[in-house]
Amino acid sequence: MRYVSTRGQAAPRDFEAVLLAGLAEDGGLFVPESWPELTTAEWRALRGLPYPDLAARILGLFGADDMPIEAMSRDAYAGFGHPAVVPLVQLDHRTFALELFHGPTLAFKDMALQLLGRMFDHVLEKRGERVTIVGATSGDTGSAAIEACRDRAAVDIVILHPENRTSDVQRRQMTTVLAPNVKNIAIQGDFDACQDLVKAMFNDAPFRAEMRLSAVNSINWARIAAQIPYYVAAALALGAPDREVAVSVPTGNFGNVLAAWAARRMGLPISGFVIGSNRNDILARFLAANDMSAKPVEPSLSPSMDIQVSSNFERLLFELLDRDAAATAQTMTRFRSEGRMPIPHAAWKQATALFRGFTLDDEGTLAEIRHLWTKAGYLADPHTAVGTAAARALPPADPAVPVIVAATAHPAKFPDAVERATGIRPPLPARLHDLHNREERFDVLPDDLRAVETAVRAHARRNAA
Repeated sequence: MRYVSTRGQAAPRDFEAVLLAGLAEDGGLFVPESWPELTTAEWRALRGLPYPDLAARILGLFGADDMPIEAMSRDAYAGFGHPAVVPLVQLDHRTFALELFHGPTLAFKDMALQLLGRMFDHVLEKRGERVTIVGATSGDTGSAAIEACRDRAAVDIVILHPENRTSDVQRRQMTTVLAPNVKNIAIQGDFDACQDLVKAMFNDAPFRAEMRLSAVNSINWARIAAQIPYYVAAALALGAPDREVAVSVPTGNFGNVLAAWAARRMGLPISGFVIGSNRNDILARFLAANDMSAKPVEPSLSPSMDIQVSSNFERLLFELLDRDAAATAQTMTRFRSEGRMPIPHAAWKQATALFRGFTLDDEGTLAEIRHLWTKAGYLADPHTAVGTAAARALPPADPAVPVIVAATAHPAKFPDAVERATGIRPPLPARLHDLHNREERFDVLPDDLRAVETAVRAHARRNAA
C-alpha cells in the first residue's frame, strides 16, 4: 500500500513513512494511492472476530501488516473498560450508540491513539530514530495522545490547547501528566489557532527537519485508518454486509466521519452519513447551501466540536474533485487566504448525495441529554447528544435501516452539562477519582509561531540531552 498527498507535490511513501511524517511536505494530507475493497464474502468472514483481531485485519489492508499489528492491537485494547471494547447500546427501535469511550482517557481518540503509540515505538526502535510529536486539541485528542505517548523512550510530545476553552476534566487529563517527555501549552486563542500553529510548524521546513516533527492529530493518516475498524465492527454486528446501516457522527475536524466514509469506500453498505454540528456549523452550512466559509469560533457545551476549519475535509475534497491534486491545492490555498472554499457545484451535489448536516445549539443539546435520560435511561455527554439528535432529525428514508451514532465521550468528562440537563453528576471512573487533586503543569503562550517553536525546541533538546 502506497500513499500520495492530496496536493500532489510530496513523494509517495508506505504506511510506516506516513505514520512518521504526519502532514505531507506540500501541506497536503496523505491518502491511499488506491482503496482496498472487500467482497461480500470477505466482509462476512470478519463477523464474530474479537475487536483487536478485527482491527488488525483492517489495518493490515492499509499496509500495517509490515508491523506486528496483531500483538499491538491486542495490547492496545487489553486495558479498555468494557470487554467488547466498542459496545453497541440500543437507544430505540433503530438507533444504536456505538460507545467509543472505554479507553484510558474516556474519549474516542483512545481507539486510534493507543495503537499509534505502539506503532511509533516499533518503527522508531527499528530505525534508531527519535521524533517530536506536536498536536493541537479542542479537548480530547490531547489527553489521548499524551496517554499513548507518555514515558516512551524515542518520543517527545507537545500538545497545544486553547486556553480556557476545554472542560476542566479535559484540561486536567492533559496537564496532570508530569512525564518528562510531555509538554502542554495553552494558546491564547481558539482551536483553529492551535491547529494553524501546528500546520505552520510542519510547513517550516528547517524547523520540521531539526525537530523531526511528527503528528498524532487526525492529519496523520494512521489515525484515520485505526478508526475505520469500529464502524466495521458495528455494521457487522447489525447485519452487514447483508443489511445496510447509516451513521450519525458529532463532527468537528471531520476525521471520525471520514473513517466511516472510508469503510463505505471499502465496500461496507453504509447508506448515508449525518454530520452533527454545534453552533460552529461550517460543515452543516456547506451541505445545506455550498457555503464553506469560516466564521469566528464560538465556545459551546461541546468544546471538541468548536472548530471552523475541518482539516480532514481536504481528504474528502480530493475524492470529490476526482483526485485532482492541483485543483485540491488551489481550493485549499484560496480557503486559507479568503476564508471561503469554492466547491464546484457537481462536487457539492456529490457530497450531499451521501452526507447531510444538522445543527444543535446549547439549549437543544441540554434538551437532548434530558430526552435520552428520560426516554432511554441513557446518560450521554454533549457531543454524543448532538449525534443522537441529528440521527433522530434526519433518519434514513428506509425505516428498516439501523442508525449507528458515534458516542464519542464519557459523560463524566462533561459533568456540568450533564448535571444541568438531568440533575445527575456522573462520577469519574475509579482510576481518575483524584484527578482534581493532581498537580497541573502547562505554559501559557500567545498565538505566535516563534514563541511556540522556541518552547518546542527547548523541550526536545532538554530530553535529548
